[in-house]
Amino acid sequence: MPEGPEIRRAADKVERALQHKQVADVYFAFPELQAYEEILQGAIVTRVDTKGKAMLIRFDNGYTIYSHNQLYGKWYVRNVYNYPKTNRQLRLALHNEKKSALLYSASDIEVLRDEEVSDHPFIAKVGPDILSEKVTARDLLLRIKDKKFFRRKWAILLLDQGFAAGIGNYLRSEILFAAGIHPSLRPVDCSEEQLVKAAGAIIRLMKQSYRTGGITNDLKLAEKLKAEGVKRSSYRHWVFNREGTSCFICGTEIEKTQAASRRLYYCPECQNAKARPLAR
Repeated sequence: MPEGPEIRRAADKVERALQHKQVADVYFAFPELQAYEEILQGAIVTRVDTKGKAMLIRFDNGYTIYSHNQLYGKWYVRNVYNYPKTNRQLRLALHNEKKSALLYSASDIEVLRDEEVSDHPFIAKVGPDILSEKVTARDLLLRIKDKKFFRRKWAILLLDQGFAAGIGNYLRSEILFAAGIHPSLRPVDCSEEQLVKAAGAIIRLMKQSYRTGGITNDLKLAEKLKAEGVKRSSYRHWVFNREGTSCFICGTEIEKTQAASRRLYYCPECQNAKARPLAR
């Protein structure tokens, strides 16, 4: 599933293609949405927002298209009416004079009035979006210490979109490694230093992954390994998908476990399981 950085990058492409331009043609695959084709035709796209893994395409006539890629959705931006060769099913198409923005395979698409967006079930419950909103490390630190989140396991908490929008499976492993936190621990089990590191890592790695197209490893190290001919899949992350290989920091073998029915990777040395609770 694409995570927040991938959705924000897709939104950037859609926005560059559509923003401030009049929509000449609209296509919805789902019959219940087809009445909106005429309503949106001729409208101007004002901006493209994201809220975690959801995309919001805003129009100047008071309507917004909400979409969530879920597991299989994928956006393509092409020259107008130049459809890609793919076995995917086209769900949504927006065309202007020069470009087409095409959403394939996604099933979660809605058209909302602007005033309805904040009450949408996903938008209403999702936490702050680091890539689309002003969120500081202190904001996240206070959120981590909130009673709603403080006693939940990190491995579960980081996938909860109600805690912070856009964190998915690879970012979960990478954030915990960067903070030196074992995946079995909870915030309440951690030192203040670990909590500060976790808050900073969430923001830093989300933004770095967005800028680099998914690289969460140290960028100088990644460049060095790339120059040596190492495959991208082997230098992209600190620990994610690196089971059985050596930790870049200490050389210990990276291990894999399951948490929330999804794979999670960690270094047993850099992320030792010894709990260090906050002083009371």
